[in-house]
Amino acid sequence: MDQELRNSSSRETTVHSSEERSKFEAGTSEQGLYGPDSLLVGASPHPPPPSTRFSRLADSFRARSPQLYHVIDRAVKYIRGPRPKVDLPNPVPLLGRTYNFKGRRFAIALEPAIIRFTRPLTVAWLFVLLVAAYIISFSFLVRAQWYTIPASSFVGCTSVFWTGDAGCGLDGSLCAPFSNSSFDFRCPAQCNSVVLQNPRVVGDESVDFVPLLVGGGDSQKTYRADSFICASAVQAGFFSDSTGGCASVNLVGNFTNYLPTTAFKLSSIGFPSVFPMSFRFSPSDVLTHCTDLRTPALAFNILITCLLFLVLRPKAIVMWWCLVCIGFWHIALFSQPQATPPPLDVAFGAFLPALFVCYGFWRVAVRFTLPLFANAPFEAMIWYLAPYWTGVLTNLTMDQIPIDRLTAADIKQQPGGVLALIIIVLILFVLVVNQIRVIRKTGWLPYYLGWYIIGGLVALVLALLPGLQFRLHHYIISMVLFPGVGFPTRLSAIYQGFLLGMFLNDVAAFGFDSILQTAADLVDGGTTGSPLPTFLTNSTTYNASVALANQTISWYGMPTAIATQGWNGFALLVDDVEVYVGTALNYSLAALEAGLPHFFRLAYALDGTAGDFTMPVTLWPNGTWVDPLPGAS
Repeated sequence: MDQELRNSSSRETTVHSSEERSKFEAGTSEQGLYGPDSLLVGASPHPPPPSTRFSRLADSFRARSPQLYHVIDRAVKYIRGPRPKVDLPNPVPLLGRTYNFKGRRFAIALEPAIIRFTRPLTVAWLFVLLVAAYIISFSFLVRAQWYTIPASSFVGCTSVFWTGDAGCGLDGSLCAPFSNSSFDFRCPAQCNSVVLQNPRVVGDESVDFVPLLVGGGDSQKTYRADSFICASAVQAGFFSDSTGGCASVNLVGNFTNYLPTTAFKLSSIGFPSVFPMSFRFSPSDVLTHCTDLRTPALAFNILITCLLFLVLRPKAIVMWWCLVCIGFWHIALFSQPQATPPPLDVAFGAFLPALFVCYGFWRVAVRFTLPLFANAPFEAMIWYLAPYWTGVLTNLTMDQIPIDRLTAADIKQQPGGVLALIIIVLILFVLVVNQIRVIRKTGWLPYYLGWYIIGGLVALVLALLPGLQFRLHHYIISMVLFPGVGFPTRLSAIYQGFLLGMFLNDVAAFGFDSILQTAADLVDGGTTGSPLPTFLTNSTTYNASVALANQTISWYGMPTAIATQGWNGFALLVDDVEVYVGTALNYSLAALEAGLPHFFRLAYALDGTAGDFTMPVTLWPNGTWVDPLPGAS
């Protein structure tokens, strides 16, 4: 009896026939590509349709090339699938059926037992009460996470005192004070996985795809000011990466010879010269409630979603909205907030359009699958929640895949990116081919192929627009793939769970970024492709016998072709600090400290703003001049 009731409830929220699904098929003919009879061998004895230009061409082609015609005929019939369209059978619960094994029959009745024992808990008033209790409990977790210490005390995983290259201005004036200043701060968890997305030059070394850590190897654990504060504190041992924490950072000004070190799964690099700004850590006596609660919040939300499937078992549409809301706000407030503390106005700005898109997911796919698992709550929990939380936590579950952004430049730049892309494409190919096989069995393949071909052509046109780069965000991938997974199979349930999680992860963490972006949008601290100046001083012209205090380095003047682009000066970095901006063609080294290596990088400037810098020149204490490598930094 209970099973019949659940089946009745399922029928209220889903479509079990091709008749209703055909509402999505605008103008699609049931007769296939070639009409009712033109390609059928031994067709039914109905009167032939009126002769048309197309049918005459088909008859002519059949007469000229009968073998090729029959090959194409069979291919078209295979792609078309059965006529009339058919429905796939509903999945039978794996844990609620009878099995035969070596002549013996045995039954597994886990699903009926779960339904029977939890039936008293499926009443609507209890669900409403527990939803209110969940919202209150979640609000207390959010308060404990973000609102028990001053907002100004939070720093992000990439927070630094000194920005790269010329970001701090001439002599670092924009980043003052350099010393005699302290700051109590709180770091979030999981900062070890936040890395540089573009190469950063430190001295004569280029680092990429790691947290930026310079120094920390001396007895006082001194770091250069452009090091990531949170990762530095983790490496220095003031709190763990899994929980985050609080500390006090003290600016100590000039420091010479930053030593590399490795601790707590983090490695820093050294810098053998002098830098005007450094910091050290000490315990914080001011801040409390420093533990990051994202792991307890994750456990809480996973438990709630499991209870939804196993115990409360609301209608499928209600279950769907619960997954959408829980996943979105877990990402926005705990696992991947857009800032620290999270900007609620930005989160709500993305939430409403996300709801509209998720309703579209329900209409085109989920309502054909999720309700069919009403008699298999345990199975539904496994098939939906495991991939769902994998997608929600994409920043962690996909962290080891060496692909951050689906752009050609990023994939080529990151070690292993091309191989990872090939593996992903092969896996997707297998999954897509299998899903095409499923769709063909229902007779809906021509309809879906038509829409996907149209979408592919639109994407091709967008990708060819001049001055813009086509950017395939994760949320767009989910939107593209969702219509193709709306079938009553277990794999479709798995796909739906993962695609929903991936969609929510991208939208809640980054918003609805444009599918088309300019090159400037994608720079993200990298080089821009601006022209590079050339040093006149080189390894053959530098006179090592002259004392450093009397040395001058020079560079070539600006070619006319570059001046016509608007460039009107030069910017010089010495030991990663901008020391000169102007039109001069030389710079005196009298102020530099002898006995230390020094590093020089040069860039063209536009009204005082530097373009790309050259790779570094290295001047060693013994007078050896090492010319820069080709390329920009």
